[in-house]
Amino acid sequence: MSTFSAFLLSRDDEDQQHLEWTELDDDDLMEGDVTVDVSHSTVNFKDALALTGSSPVVRRWPMVPGIDLVGTVRAAGDDGPAVGDPVVLNGWGLGETHWGGYSQRARVQSGWLVPLPAAFTPAQAMAIGTAGYTAMLCVLALERHGVRAGDGPVLVTGAAGGVGSVAVSLLAATGHEVVASTGRPEEGDYLRGLGASDVIDRAELSEPGRPLGKERWAAAVDSVGSHTLANVLAGTRYGGTVAACGLAQGMDLPASVAPFILRGVTLAGVDSVMAPRELRLEAWERLASDLDVDHLEAMTSTHPLGDAPDLAPRLLAGKVRGRIVLEVP
Repeated sequence: MSTFSAFLLSRDDEDQQHLEWTELDDDDLMEGDVTVDVSHSTVNFKDALALTGSSPVVRRWPMVPGIDLVGTVRAAGDDGPAVGDPVVLNGWGLGETHWGGYSQRARVQSGWLVPLPAAFTPAQAMAIGTAGYTAMLCVLALERHGVRAGDGPVLVTGAAGGVGSVAVSLLAATGHEVVASTGRPEEGDYLRGLGASDVIDRAELSEPGRPLGKERWAAAVDSVGSHTLANVLAGTRYGGTVAACGLAQGMDLPASVAPFILRGVTLAGVDSVMAPRELRLEAWERLASDLDVDHLEAMTSTHPLGDAPDLAPRLLAGKVRGRIVLEVP
């Protein structure tokens, strides 16, 4: 039986968390009908929370972290992908309840896997990762609620982060006027390079505000939550839509019903973890057609998997621009 290596999170009797690079074999893997040789993963906000123990992301111990992976099918049943097929996996409890992508090998359910689009290399797929795939889900949510190019500015909060960077690029590519909100003014040129027409300071949105403010944008993509999301809703134009997908500032929503009952604003929740396969396929198809790979390169840094523990606190502190690709040895 061949062995492989992985990062393994464990917890001791005093509930202290430990991370170890360890050797495993196929008998250690969790249940599934497909085994994948993993080539790349990434660091998302949720990965950083798990690696640092900042939030109870992990719900089964021990756990191989990593909510994303891309690789090649090593073994499979008669249904689903064939041996040798390149595949992508985002979410489905990976790194939370099922062993994830910070490993040279993974065993998963075939229904969780999406074929790697021909438009992307494995590294590019992880440059997108859950953050970029979530950004695409947000764009699709806006479109389902009638938001179209030319309707007015679309705000993107947390714009220099992973979700935000991809959202700015996607929205600009489909003809929207994009307003990027960031707490890092030094990233202004970067965001304009991705297609933002205006960059504002997140301080305009991050403090307690009025129940209803001036109508500023036709729609928004928010990955921040808390007071920021409340102020985004308060500044959304009549009939507009806000796609909410994150909680970087907090899980609370200190808002009023005013935007909903006085302006008909829609708050569209976006979940990437348990999204049905049909929606995942649509999202990856649209990413392949709409996402500028030159923008993807500009927003991505590449590291060996072993750097993940050091990158996690930097990401939580807002010191990481865009996306991180992890090369699995």
